[in-house]
Amino acid sequence: MSALQPSELDRPALARGRSAADADLGSVSAALRRAEFGDRLRSLALAAPLLVLLALSFGIPIVLLLSRAVYDPTIADALPRASVALANWDGQGLPGDDAFAAMAADLRENQAKGTAYELAKAVNARLPGARSQILKTVRKLEDGAQPPVDIMKSVPFWSSPPTWHAVASGTHSFTSFYLLSALDLRWNSDGGIEPVPPEQAMFLQVFMRTFFVAAAVTLATLLLGFPLAYLIASVPRGLAAVLIVAVLLPFWTSILVRTAAWTVLLQKFGLVNDLLLWLGVAGDRLDLMYSRIGLIIAMTHIQLPFTLLPIYSVMRTIKPSQMKAAYSLGARPFTAFRRVYLPQVFPGIMAGCLLTFILCLGYYITPALIGGASDQLISNFIANYVNVELNWEMAAALSFILLVFTLALFGIFARILGLDRLKLV
Repeated sequence: MSALQPSELDRPALARGRSAADADLGSVSAALRRAEFGDRLRSLALAAPLLVLLALSFGIPIVLLLSRAVYDPTIADALPRASVALANWDGQGLPGDDAFAAMAADLRENQAKGTAYELAKAVNARLPGARSQILKTVRKLEDGAQPPVDIMKSVPFWSSPPTWHAVASGTHSFTSFYLLSALDLRWNSDGGIEPVPPEQAMFLQVFMRTFFVAAAVTLATLLLGFPLAYLIASVPRGLAAVLIVAVLLPFWTSILVRTAAWTVLLQKFGLVNDLLLWLGVAGDRLDLMYSRIGLIIAMTHIQLPFTLLPIYSVMRTIKPSQMKAAYSLGARPFTAFRRVYLPQVFPGIMAGCLLTFILCLGYYITPALIGGASDQLISNFIANYVNVELNWEMAAALSFILLVFTLALFGIFARILGLDRLKLV
């Protein structure tokens, strides 16, 4: 046995020493975990007022709004008798006289309570043109010249199976109608999902237009913002400050003011057309207002700081000595830029492009004032459903679809780049 090895008599003492050391280490680890847990609780307690404020003013209202996309009890609450009568209807042909009588009774009750218009508007959202027909039926039922069933059957609107399909689809408080409509889909008579007729399909085209405009604006801001950010990061501090102020000056101005300014610049006899004619780029004055190209130009100017600032914040941290070292090792300028400079700037590029793209998806004022009738984005339709048609369910459905697309895009960026590498400031 070596002199350095413990004897049989020493081994129990060593085992006891190891056990005591392990116990001490475990107690220290437990104490550290308790301390970290206490720090987390204190941090959470300090942030609790802010979290409560965000939940009450931001989170809960958004959840309640988005829930309207799948929850619409208007028809079910307004037609309790018709809902029961249509529960056993197989959807083939017309329902029985009991359904006609129940519908007549529900319509008369809604007229007495003053809710007939809300009911007609809810059914009209599912079947265009139903509002006037329902109100017409209500007026005939008020006269009472004939039995209610005969009055119902005398109106051609109620002798059409699609009418009863639309009513039956609304007799359940939870519905997928609005989400399917936002994707240009609908339920057919066989219980399957099918595309709507081409003359009624529009939302998928609007979504594609929205993403195209957002992508075009993002690309334009990147092509303009990257060289400008490189210039600002390369010049002396005084000149860099002047350039930063020049970039941020429009950013500090109201979006409405900037959009109004572009409506003046893009006129057929505006400064942009004058400049193009003076440079010889165009042979005649162009129609830039109420066009997609004018919309992209205006949105590019508005969104440029959102793309430039994240890129600049990364560029200013890169030391010029890195590029000089690459040159000294024999790298050509383009190779050094591609393999040394660009990988370091890439997180700022991705963050700026992501921020610009997401902001462009929700633009409303600029497309409404500069874009033409065929260039309205999904935000304009959401605003129209909220402010004009008062169809909160359809607005919630479109908002939900847009939110899903946005979160999916953010998830793709986070998966490719990593959230820890995003440099927003």
